[in-house]
Amino acid sequence: MVRLLDRVHMGGQQIELPALGTVHVPAPEHIVYYAGLGLLAALGFIEWPVAVVIGAGHLLADQHWSHVVTGIGEVLEEA
Repeated sequence: MVRLLDRVHMGGQQIELPALGTVHVPAPEHIVYYAGLGLLAALGFIEWPVAVVIGAGHLLADQHWSHVVTGIGEVLEEA
């Protein structure tokens, strides 16, 4: 049975799957972004390697800013 966890990570959610364990599900706006990027590559507007680099860069930027915002929140809680 799929069980949603209370913890939210980077705007998405984590679900527990029996065979796979805990899986991170991105926020809906991230899914739309990556789907649009894939569609642009599939239609030939951009090349696949470019789409992969853009997607990886977007993912890394989101992870970086998530940590920055978390750190700011922790500092504000202590103040």
